[in-house]
Amino acid sequence: MDYQEEQKNEIEALESIYYGDFEILSTEPTHKFSIPIKTEEFESDASNGLSCDLVITYTPKYPEEGPLIELENIENFDNEYEQLLLNYLSEQIKENLGMVMVFTIVSSAQEWLNVKWEEIKKENEERIAKKLKEEEEAEQKRFEGTRVTVETFMRWKKIFEDDLGITKKKELLEKEGKKLTGRELFMTDNTLNESDLKFLDEGDAVKVDESLFQDLEDLDIDDEDDEDFDPNNCHSDSSD
Repeated sequence: MDYQEEQKNEIEALESIYYGDFEILSTEPTHKFSIPIKTEEFESDASNGLSCDLVITYTPKYPEEGPLIELENIENFDNEYEQLLLNYLSEQIKENLGMVMVFTIVSSAQEWLNVKWEEIKKENEERIAKKLKEEEEAEQKRFEGTRVTVETFMRWKKIFEDDLGITKKKELLEKEGKKLTGRELFMTDNTLNESDLKFLDEGDAVKVDESLFQDLEDLDIDDEDDEDFDPNNCHSDSSD
């Protein structure tokens, strides 16, 4: 095989195929040339797409031997992309030994860039979609109230009663042998606790909107009137 003749003929064909992009860098001792490749959406200023120059050098016995390949003017490549592309092109060279192969190498490199860019776009879209979903779930959770179980409800109820001072007042009045007001009796009625627990046990975890209880202290309830009210002494004034 006349290696130089094979190389010369391929150079002429490449100049025609990649007219305007094909650049010969040197001719001695063998031809070294550059061909740029990029994805269709490539925009250098916008960091959009992938681009690089394939720099190919003939070896003395090319095409019986593979050419040397380098990447230059790389844009928007992650650290591992360069080596991944070179490894891929190395496999293409092995499969085409004995035939002029630059057109095949360039086409394979171009296809690799396109596939890689589609993967990058998909990953970016999935990441954005995931972030939006997390933000929507967080926003929705703000309006759902607090999901509670029996244990968390009882802890919340104790804190709620402590904040209102009912627990302390009940202990103090019990020591003094006094009665709680009607409102306080309502707030500390054990039957309400049992009812709450039964409700929680029978169903799934429920939601409690704590804001509904925040203004209880603002209610206009006359404790003095409550103290005079004894539910055990209720009777009908009917004369029938």
